[in-house]
Amino acid sequence: MKWNKFRLTTTTEAEDIVSSMLMDLGIQGVEIEDKVPLTQSDKEQMFVDILPETEADDGVAYLSFYLEEDEDKEKVLADVRVELQDMASYLNVGACTIEESQTEDVDWVNNWKQYFHQFYVDDILIIPSWEEVKPEDNDKMVIHIDPGTAFGTGMHETTQLCIRQIRKYTTPETTILDVGCGSGILGMLALKFGAKYSVGTDLDPCAIEATYENMEVNGISKEMYEVMIGNVIDDKDVQDKVGYGKYDIVVANILADVLVALTPVIVDQLKDGGIYITSGIIDDKEETVVEAVKAAGLEVLEVTYQGEWVSVTARKNG
Repeated sequence: MKWNKFRLTTTTEAEDIVSSMLMDLGIQGVEIEDKVPLTQSDKEQMFVDILPETEADDGVAYLSFYLEEDEDKEKVLADVRVELQDMASYLNVGACTIEESQTEDVDWVNNWKQYFHQFYVDDILIIPSWEEVKPEDNDKMVIHIDPGTAFGTGMHETTQLCIRQIRKYTTPETTILDVGCGSGILGMLALKFGAKYSVGTDLDPCAIEATYENMEVNGISKEMYEVMIGNVIDDKDVQDKVGYGKYDIVVANILADVLVALTPVIVDQLKDGGIYITSGIIDDKEETVVEAVKAAGLEVLEVTYQGEWVSVTARKNG
């Protein structure tokens, strides 16, 4: 099946109400492109390795939507234009030009799989669920990962920094908390390194499904790894559910600005003597995170590097 793609030019001021209008007309899955800088609140909600670099905001927004080839596009576009004309009487809706193109039927959720192939982190083989382990790799530590729509394949330097530190500090008695667990790769690897129990939190509901699917592929039961949705930074219910003073390791592979907010909170989840592993830190933010860790009363044990990325490992002394 082919799809008709439409790209509507409007303004950042109007993008939300125009998006709502499109959905009211039965159009689903509107894509928004703009150059509006992220707010601090936005940044705190993004448990990712690195924020995208953007140009200065020019006030222009592009809304893209798709219609099936056999839909009555002329009627839909006529309805859209009528609504835009009405909006223009009280809102700056911009140029309101609509560009049309055609695209082949694409599975946007799964199309990325063509770029993800098995690879090593040291002696660990990380392999997507749709590839086979080669005979020569049968003696390796293997973890199967299909991130789906959640973050985390293990390819990024920040994730690899965390993997090495988790391996270094994990014991058979380790209970680990992964804040921003994504695909669940760090919690699962901790179990493969010998940990007793893993807990993961994430803001993205897709992370829950992705982690549980990856656990099943890797033969890890829910009795060994619990995943929950919510923001441990400012949600007391999530903090209570995660628990206090019970983790030998807390790992957070997220943005430096989020780590600054997270660190004084997560200290309460750590046991005395517990290890705090952070990454997602671009090199010019190293001192910011180190200072936040020290301000929370933690002892910095080591700082490790890979490329332009930094991991800070600290300990909570009783």
